[in-house]
Amino acid sequence: MSLPEIKYCPSTLQPGFNTYSPPAKLILFGNRTKTVSHILPFGPPGKNPEMTREYNEKRKTISISGAQEKYSLAQIRNELKLTSERGSHILKPVPPERSERIEDMPANEHVTMQIARQIFKIKTAACGMIFFDDGSPAYITRRFDYKKDGTKYQIEDFATLMGKTEEREGYGFKYNASYEDIARMIIKYVPAAIVELINFFRMVVFNYLFANGDAHLKNFSLMESDQGDYLLSPAYDLICTALHIDDGNLALHGGLYEGDFNERSFQKYGVCTWRTFMLFAEKIGLHSAFAEKIIYRAINSVMEAEYMIDRSFLSSESKEKYKEILKERLKRLKMD
Repeated sequence: MSLPEIKYCPSTLQPGFNTYSPPAKLILFGNRTKTVSHILPFGPPGKNPEMTREYNEKRKTISISGAQEKYSLAQIRNELKLTSERGSHILKPVPPERSERIEDMPANEHVTMQIARQIFKIKTAACGMIFFDDGSPAYITRRFDYKKDGTKYQIEDFATLMGKTEEREGYGFKYNASYEDIARMIIKYVPAAIVELINFFRMVVFNYLFANGDAHLKNFSLMESDQGDYLLSPAYDLICTALHIDDGNLALHGGLYEGDFNERSFQKYGVCTWRTFMLFAEKIGLHSAFAEKIIYRAINSVMEAEYMIDRSFLSSESKEKYKEILKERLKRLKMD
């Protein structure tokens, strides 16, 4: 695999850059003048036995939630290095599993995260594309769980908050809830609950529109703020899973709320619609004016999202498939 030609910033997708733009350097590496390369000085896992052993050693000593293989990177001046100590970044190579368009998984997560951040104004973890020395792609994200003094913020995902574990409920424990259940936890633990409920509702609409079938309990978290209270953490692991697998309407087995499949428009169309989300907003205590504004903005932002998909590092075939999936989800959301 050869090194890719870079026409857009590998983080922000801003045109006219052949490496990270100054705004991307600030968000992703902490300073606009950093000269961190978009090409790593080493190869991907499995390239050779020596490199594979090093990856395996590093993987043993880090603990980051999620099923996909992840490795810890330390930013030392202007260079990123694999580390078994406290890392500054997380590296996610192309996974070894067999799924459709698997080579595009890093670019999928990257563009979905950028759409969320730039277009939908969802607070997300800083992220970008990065490439191994043989040109193969990976996804990189900056850790947000460390304070400036080196101590960690307290973070709890919603599976933990609900007391759900694999030992108690089996392998699918993180899917055993509804999005209304998450909202109840936000109301219980967050002092400024209404603000975070608005942010949560926006994320749920986004995940539905962008066909993220992996928006489970461990992919939502509460995080300690600098003031000591709790807020939703920056969003992470946003990806159009439908680009790789044929999954359902929503990630959580309980749907938006208990009995959402009995709602009139769901009965008529067999999918979640505008009306389903408006009823969900009502059930979690969100004023209809806020909910309508969020849904309207989502619908009206699809064209801008398509432009960003066109600038992404996805293959041509995956770009077209992604836009096809997005148009189908938009059609569903506009139903009443």
